[in-house]
Amino acid sequence: MSHDDPAAIAAMRSSRPPGRGAVRAYDWIAHHRAHRPAKEAVRELASQRSHSYADLDRRADALAAYLGSLGIVRGDRVALLAHNGVEFFDLQFACMRTGAIAVLLNWRLTVSELEYIVNDSSPRLLIHDAEFGDTAQALQARCGIGALLRIDARAAPAANPYESIVEAFSGQPVTREPLTHDDVVTIMYTSGTTGHPKGAMITHGMNFWNCVNLGLPAGVGQDTVHLSVLPLFHTGGLNCYSNPVLHAGGTVVIMRSFDPGQALQVIGDPAQGISHFFAVPAPYQFMIQHPDFATTDLGRLRSAGVGGAPCALSILQAWADRGVRLMQGFGMTETSPACIFLDPADAMRKLGSTGKVLMHTEARIVDETGGDCGPNQIGELWVAGPNITPGYWNRPDATAASFEGRWLKTGDAARCDDEGFFYIVDRWKDMYISGGENVYPAEVENVLYQLPQVAEAAVIGVPSDKWGEVGLAVLALKPGQPLDRDAVIGHCSGRLARFKWPHDVAFVDALPRNATGKVLKRELRKRFVGSGAPAIT
Repeated sequence: MSHDDPAAIAAMRSSRPPGRGAVRAYDWIAHHRAHRPAKEAVRELASQRSHSYADLDRRADALAAYLGSLGIVRGDRVALLAHNGVEFFDLQFACMRTGAIAVLLNWRLTVSELEYIVNDSSPRLLIHDAEFGDTAQALQARCGIGALLRIDARAAPAANPYESIVEAFSGQPVTREPLTHDDVVTIMYTSGTTGHPKGAMITHGMNFWNCVNLGLPAGVGQDTVHLSVLPLFHTGGLNCYSNPVLHAGGTVVIMRSFDPGQALQVIGDPAQGISHFFAVPAPYQFMIQHPDFATTDLGRLRSAGVGGAPCALSILQAWADRGVRLMQGFGMTETSPACIFLDPADAMRKLGSTGKVLMHTEARIVDETGGDCGPNQIGELWVAGPNITPGYWNRPDATAASFEGRWLKTGDAARCDDEGFFYIVDRWKDMYISGGENVYPAEVENVLYQLPQVAEAAVIGVPSDKWGEVGLAVLALKPGQPLDRDAVIGHCSGRLARFKWPHDVAFVDALPRNATGKVLKRELRKRFVGSGAPAIT
């Protein structure tokens, strides 16, 4: 199926869950340029450049004009392969004006992995950081990309090809497409555990409803100054809370790539004025382990959100001891991403909960027969609402498999207590069955993190001749703090039912993680299960 064919695109969209109206998509940046042109919109820490809303409006228009000069029109794709920078917002808001679709590429992938994504999305232009020049040229040769545009962030603006384009096309007329909430603005490829990644289609409506759903409970407003450390090619970086902040007229401070010491320094600096922060659990853990954590002034943080993976209770408690109540939430690329959020007032009373369902989303816990679970029964989390993806680019089969009517099947094991608070137990696929009992690795990992020697912990199920599967704990230790298998198993005794104890322990220098810090358990399975090792007896 060709996605350059309007009929094919219309057919693809028809597979989305029903209930969407053709609501017009409005231009956030043009609005703020009209009302507060001098207000700082984006601050880049690496380049020390500050961009007002008037600047951001001009840059988006200039890039839109450049796309038009290349013949890129509504529905065409434009790819970006870069570290965090203002270019992500230039492209997003240029696409919001022209109807083009941004394809945000993970720079940690190999050329072969990117080749699949680029062939699947067929971008006409690839914008790339200078350091990815060889990768960009290889992709152009293999995938037939029409044009490349280099970002040279270390060069003076006049020697930076991207900035030269922005200057050359500033002030040129732009034809603005009449877009609606149903139009796709971004494709984000999800990291699949098997096979190839799928391109989740992100619509203008999804972006808007995420701003409403997440911005209000997170206290986002015009006075918000948000430190963005997660990769902007990922929904956590772009939408928690960067896009809601720009929608509200606040300021996004961009860290080119995460560094725990720098993040603490920026948060503690009164001149930076950071009020909001969001990360997956790993950055919070790395900041705890940094020597500056105990002395950094965290008092200006009004909202510190955590999501993307179950958060160990030891991480929540360590930040709470410093006066910061981490607000857990649940979301995924396909949900734009916010679905569930824990109000600060409940952060300690409901430690470990991801909160209650957000205003414009529905959620339910479903058992294996498709029926609703009762309070505190574990099942699969299903979600619905206007913030849910219409489906996967070029994959009607995957779209059909992921939906049950209007409900998106998240693949997460969860429970809901009698007060309506949701708890993400683990990824459904990460659960293993030992002697007929379900074991959720996140519960075991919480206990392992209580060991003071443990820096990182992950548990996977491995084959067992006797029990079907048993747990393997994979641990990275803090420097100079030894630990052995017997001490680990002994620690679990009395804290976990025996069938949940790890059967064995493996020690590694560091756990494999993706760009957002999530542990890549598939890589651990390849190493410890997929290597042809015999089953444990």
